[in-house]
Amino acid sequence: MTVLEMQNVVKDYRLRNGLRSTTLRAVDQVSFTLQPGRTIALVGQSGSGKSTIAKLLMQLERPTSGAILVDDEPMVYRGTRASKYRKAVQMVFQDPFASLNPYHTVGHHLARPIRLHHTGLSSEQVEKRVLDLLRRVRLDPAEDYAQRKPHELSGGQRQRVAIARALAPEPGILVADEPVSMLDVSIRLGVLNLLATLQREENLGVLYITHDLATARHFSDEVMVLYRGEVVEHGPADDVILHPQHDYTRLLANAAPDPERRLAELQR
Repeated sequence: MTVLEMQNVVKDYRLRNGLRSTTLRAVDQVSFTLQPGRTIALVGQSGSGKSTIAKLLMQLERPTSGAILVDDEPMVYRGTRASKYRKAVQMVFQDPFASLNPYHTVGHHLARPIRLHHTGLSSEQVEKRVLDLLRRVRLDPAEDYAQRKPHELSGGQRQRVAIARALAPEPGILVADEPVSMLDVSIRLGVLNLLATLQREENLGVLYITHDLATARHFSDEVMVLYRGEVVEHGPADDVILHPQHDYTRLLANAAPDPERRLAELQR
């Protein structure tokens, strides 16, 4: 079982304007622990630092200070331990249209990480795992979907392929960066329900990055509210969203669609 921790992580960027330079703090002393079978929602508006945290976790950026650990082992960037980390922590990207190579089949997208992280498998074993992954994300008949290319799929189907690809290394942690924001409203619920089901079945830890408090409440155990790179509120999802303590959290909660509140206003 995989446990992911961030300990007082800071990320600064140096900005230059001619001869002058300034420092932008994108992430400021962020700490949390993500346990197996739990979902933490990281909530904030654009520019709050959510995607920077995702990049740090996926080793696309390096922290200025602080530590990122998996199972009490600090993150490293080279060698066997780095490969172990990349297998344990996988990401579902925001844009299913850009995250899949249009020239390759769905089967190719899934077979590649299987061969990379599970060396020594025969072609038949790899193919069996590919078909099993497609069935797990509810793309059936799997043999048909494996032969298709991304342009032959809907947006929701592409995101299911992206989720299957993230599952291919058999990770313990999924980082889902706005996984439904690019999808039609009518299919978002299906993809979120799939992630919730996989989290329970696989005992995954999920970091769900979103600006949507409504889905954060219903699909997460905990909510962290990020403002200007700093966690300003963190606690059980219902407590944070229904009884916000910080002014910024209150603003987000008031801006979120609330059908019951809207109905009450119309009935006045």
